[in-house]
Order: sequence, then structure tokens, then C-alpha cells
Amino acid sequence: MFDETLLDDPDALARADRRGLLRGAAEAGARVRTAARYATEAGIAELKPDGRPRAVMIAGPGTAALGVAEFTGRLAGSACPVVRLRSTGVAAASGALRWELPGWAGSVDLLLIATPDGSEPSLALLVEQAYRRGVTVVAVCPSGAPLTETVAGAHGLFVPMATAPYDEQESPVAASAPGTLWALLTPLLALLDRTGLLSAPPEDLEKVADRLDRTAERCGPAIATYGNPAKTLASELADSLPLIWTEGAAAGPAGRRFAAALAELAGRPALAADLPEALPAHGALLASDIAAGADPDDFFRDRVDEAQALRARVVLLRDRPTGGISAAPAARELALSHGTAISELEPEEGSDLETLAELIAVTDFAAVYLGLASGT
Repeated sequence: MFDETLLDDPDALARADRRGLLRGAAEAGARVRTAARYATEAGIAELKPDGRPRAVMIAGPGTAALGVAEFTGRLAGSACPVVRLRSTGVAAASGALRWELPGWAGSVDLLLIATPDGSEPSLALLVEQAYRRGVTVVAVCPSGAPLTETVAGAHGLFVPMATAPYDEQESPVAASAPGTLWALLTPLLALLDRTGLLSAPPEDLEKVADRLDRTAERCGPAIATYGNPAKTLASELADSLPLIWTEGAAAGPAGRRFAAALAELAGRPALAADLPEALPAHGALLASDIAAGADPDDFFRDRVDEAQALRARVVLLRDRPTGGISAAPAARELALSHGTAISELEPEEGSDLETLAELIAVTDFAAVYLGLASGT
């Protein structure tokens, strides 16, 4: 059951937040600054690459590495192919995961490893394989992890992952937890800025940190639901099946991360799709009885042991649409024609990195609030 009263009780939220997820969301800006400092101390600012790599490969476990690959690929655009090396294996445990370099990988390519663990044996084998093929390796993982020695032996570059004191606890931090993404992504943005694949100079990373701080002020536990966009969104998604429709360069990856965070942090299913493809993809779902549940007009139905029905709710995440052409009006018309409610989020003006940061921050807070109020 969703306890809406919990959202406006900061003390109760703090007691329920045993994994420190709200603290992680609030300190995302500080995590960016720490990660940027670690990148500078590792020597990234002094790098003088010979040129752009032919391709960038990204490997790592879980939702965080997936987000790093997707955000990096979107920000790099057509400057260079960004390929995520998907893991295989019989389980999600670090010892069971496997990664392999593609057959075409060679000395003109770049391998980026992003892991909040660093003890995966297969990642060490991947680094050794890359060394034999002449692939340049850069890794971001916790300091002292076994992977760091392998990277050093392969003459690669290691950047310590920015961590917080509450990361060291019995329950491991979820891969989609707020703060983990930025701790892994920030040093790699600084690196790819040096290679010319994207624009992320130190001043831009500072603006990202500032945007994350301002968003945390608006979405923090002390701000009441009526003035808090994240708490409002969490309340709207209670007992709902979120259909996350995205439009714009930054919104697509943010929407897919939101769907992953809802599943991992709040235990809620969600579907994400880009506009305008979302309209035919989810149109049949809106017209069906699957999302609507029981007939609300059936007055005589048994409500005593009746499970709460999930009703579809569209969450429209928008960035600046390409060329000013927007499918949002058609999306609203389709949803309202089926009696489906809509929640909308649109960031303030800024660079792609800033708008991406704001969308991620609001939806991260919303996923955490939804999970805490639902007892997940």
C-alpha cells in the first residue's frame, strides 16, 4: 500500500531510507565535483590524445554501466560509435558475469570500464585481452578493488570512483542508486572531452553539479508534496502502470533510466519509449483493459479482497525537440482520448548535460519516494 502521509514526514522518510538513497540523490552534485577532482588527479586534464578513437567500447555490470553507455552515446552523437559490451553468464554475481571484446577491436579503439564493484574476474580478463590487442583501457571503479592492479599492469588509466561514507554497509548499493551513475560517468565525460568526442569541460561539469544541487533543493525530503515535483510524481504514479514517453536528446536516456530505477528501487513495472514511436507502440495498451483493471462502473463488485488495479499513466519527459517539431500534442491527445492521465516534466534551459542532469535528478528522487512510501 502507498502511504502518502510518509512523503510529508521527513523524519519517517529518514527512518525508512535504510540504504541512504535520499542522501545519495541529494549529494549527486557533490559526487560530480568529487569525481571531477579525481579525474584531474588521475591526469586526465593533461592527456594529449593523438586523435579520436575509431570506436568506444563500454563494459560494466548493472544499470549504472548501461546508463553510462547510453548517456555517453547520446552525448557523443555521430562523432564516434559507442558500443556497450553486454555481459553474459548464468547469474548476476560478479564471478559469473562474462565480457568479450568484439573481433574488430584493435589499437585504434578505446575500452572504458565502469563498475561500482571492481572485483569481477571477467573484467580483469577483458583488460588483459584488450592489452594483447593494443586497445587503450580506462577504468573507473572503487579504489583498492582487484581490477585496479590489472589495469595498472596493462598500462591503462585508473580513476577512483567517488564514494560516500554510507556506501560502506552490509547491503550493497543498488546499481541504479542516485550518485552511482554520476560517480562513474563524470570521469569518463572528462576523458571524452579531451579526446574531442563530446564537450564536457570542467566549467560544464561544474554547471551540472550546480543544476543537481538546485534540483535537490526543490525535491528534498523537507519540501512538501505540493511544491515538490518528485514527490508529486511519486504520488501520481501510486497504483499506476507508468508509460514513460520521451522527446528530445536528453530525455530518451533519462526515461529509460527512470524505468530501470522504478523497477530496481520501487519494485514497479514501467514501459519507456521515444516519441513519436511510443504512440503506435503503446496505443493498443491504452485501448485495452490490461491497464484499466476492473470496471469502475461495476458498483456491486466485491471490493473487500480486491487488489488495487493498475491504471496506465503517461509520464511525458521532454527536452528541446529537434527542429522545433514536437509530437507532444499528439501524445496528449492520444492519452486523453482513452481517459489516461498525464504527468509532464520539462527541464529548464541549459546545455544537453544540464538538462539531462535535471531530468535524471527529478526522476531519481521520484523513484526513491515511490519505493519508500510503498514499503519497498
